[in-house]
Order: sequence, then structure tokens, then C-alpha cells
Amino acid sequence: MLKLGFIGAGTVGTALSVGLGSRGYPVVAVSSRSQTSATRLAQAVSGCQVFDNSQGVADTAEFVFITTPDDVIASVASEIKWHSGQSVVHCSGALSTDILEPAKKLGAQVGAFHPLQTFASVRQAIDNIPGSTFAVEAEEPLLDKLKEMATALDGHWVELKAGDKVIYHASAVIACNYLVTLVKLAADLWQTFAIPPHQATQALLPLLRGTINNIDSVGIPQCLTGPIARGDVGTIKKHLAALQKVAPTLVPTYRELGLQTIPVALAKGRIDQDKAEELRAILKPPCLLYTSPSPRDLSTSRMPSSA
Repeated sequence: MLKLGFIGAGTVGTALSVGLGSRGYPVVAVSSRSQTSATRLAQAVSGCQVFDNSQGVADTAEFVFITTPDDVIASVASEIKWHSGQSVVHCSGALSTDILEPAKKLGAQVGAFHPLQTFASVRQAIDNIPGSTFAVEAEEPLLDKLKEMATALDGHWVELKAGDKVIYHASAVIACNYLVTLVKLAADLWQTFAIPPHQATQALLPLLRGTINNIDSVGIPQCLTGPIARGDVGTIKKHLAALQKVAPTLVPTYRELGLQTIPVALAKGRIDQDKAEELRAILKPPCLLYTSPSPRDLSTSRMPSSA
């Protein structure tokens, strides 16, 4: 079994080391900018040695994960003396393997292994890793090893090319990070009827869980519910009018999300093209009226300012 090493001992590095270590992969080395984090990772898996520099990890492990923040990966890859036959893998969702070119030039195989998962804490990351989908990018034979690791973690894998990575990561941001923002916006509206955000969030959570369950069990577009799915024009008008009064800055977001939801409703089959056009007409932002300047305005604009 390959000896694994980790450069970076944050949430992702710790979760992967614990997950792979518990499935028979020997984790033998770790280094981190934080000695505390490195020690915590080493204590979580048996037989792992803490090094005070990245080169120590590279000299000890056959398979090195770079699990640092994205902005540090390039410098890590360029500062280390890699060797032929070694595997070097980063865990960034947005970056391709091109950033590991210095390692490749020294004879190492390079790859990317990104868990499509959210990690708010180390404990939560360890719990969430199993069953995740992993975006893998590499050439054979490393590619096959990364797929085996994803399977060992009870997960799935999707193979990406270098040009796919940024859009893939943008998709993850929309589904995960922006969901947090949407829930905050929804919870903030409850303050207009004197319910604080924390209580509002707790009230919304069962709705969110039900929505996720429906996506999983019924699928898109059949899981779509609500006024656009029903073609309920009157309700949409009421929403826009009420939001304009209490949260006008939210109106453009509501309009755009509504417009993006219409094709989903059409695919579900509950509304027809006529109803879709009626909804679009309501949700499209109002055009700004252009007023031609009067001759007086034009003449004034050409007048030189007085000294």
C-alpha cells in the first residue's frame, strides 16, 4: 500500500488522512504552517510523523497530498525537490494539475482529488467525507489510483479535464455557498414580523431538508413546487409588491431567481408557454425610461463654467 503524506493539516487534509487511514492507507508524514494542526492530524492516525517542513514529507511519502489553501499550492509545488515515481496531488476544486508542473518536470506524477463536500469544521469534515463525490484529474496510472481512493471512501468519482475545473467549482459554489446566502436572505425577511434570524433559520430548516429529500427522491424538475411551478401569477405579483416595500434591494434577486425557475416549471409540465411568458413579463426588471434632454438642457451642458 502506498505511503501517504500530507502538506497542510486543515479540515480537508485531516478528513482525508483519517478517512484513508481508516481504510488501510498508511499515513506516514504531515507538515503544516500550524504545528498544532499537524500534531492533531498525526494523533488522529497511527504511525504518522510530524515534520517541520514540506521537504520532510516529500522525502518520506510516496504519495503526497497538498492540502493547503489554493494560493499556496504553486509555491509548495515549486519549492520541493520531488523525485521520479512519486505522486503529487492537490485538492483544489478550481485549479487544474497545471499548477503542479514543477513536480511533473522532476519526474513526479501529478493529479487533483477534490471532495465535493462542505467542511465547516474538522469533525464535520471527517463525518461528511464518506459518500462524497470526488473530482479527479490525472493521467494513468495515477488516475486509476485516485478512483480507487474515492471508492475506498465509499464515494463516487467524476473525471474532469483541466478546462472543466473552474466551471465545476463555480457549480459547487452556487449549490453550497450561495445556498447559505439564500437562507440568510429568507431568514432576514422574518424580522419584518419580529422573528429573529436564528429562530427563522430553525423554522426554515425542515423546509430545506424536505426540499433536499425531494431533489434526491423525485429529482429535478418534478421536485419543483411553489407559485412558479403552479403558474400562480397573482402570488408572484404580491411577492414583488411586498418585497418592494420591506426589502427593495432583494427584488432584483427575487426576479432573477424567478426567471431562472420558469424553464424548470415548463420542464415539469405544470405550466404552458403562454403562462411562462406571462410570468416572464411580470418578473423581468422594468425598463428605465429614457427622457430626451430639452434644448435648454443641451445648451446648458455646453456652456463653459464661470471662473
